Amino acid sequence: MSLSLNKLKPAKGSTHKKKRRGRGPGSGLGKTAGRGHKGQKSRSGYSRRAGFEGGQMPLQRRLPKRGFTNIFKKKWIEVRLSTLESNFNSGDEVTPEILHDRGLIKKAKHDLVILGNGELTKKLNVSSHRFTKSAKAKIEGAGGSAVVIEKAAAKKADSDGSSKGSKEEKE
Repeated sequence: MSLSLNKLKPAKGSTHKKKRRGRGPGSGLGKTAGRGHKGQKSRSGYSRRAGFEGGQMPLQRRLPKRGFTNIFKKKWIEVRLSTLESNFNSGDEVTPEILHDRGLIKKAKHDLVILGNGELTKKLNVSSHRFTKSAKAKIEGAGGSAVVIEKAAAKKADSDGSSKGSKEEKE
């Protein structure tokens, strides 16, 4: 007997008929359809809130709270030199956008830092928000350039500060 798509069947005993509730006393689940008598859970439209324990103080409220989450924490996307070595040719430009396009990093919403792990033999022009000392030394040692990307907000704050002037300049 050959196996073909029109002869496929589930294994014996693996499928069951759906329980038909509320279809009379002969079904075994007639009248209240297995919901019991009265109460919140017997009504249509009932849905329980996640973590609800019947009015008992829920576990997430019984446990002590510790620490806090710093909402101003700086997050970095880390890229190793060995990754740049294996994914770029000599003379290539490396920016967060290009790294994202090639699938090496996720969205460039966090700042990029280049780590000095691995060796770099190719001349690359790397633009990043931050470099480790060893990464910068290895990039420049291979004949490439390491350009630090300035944030737009930092540039704006600098320009605003310089236009206002200090007290001494006004006097």
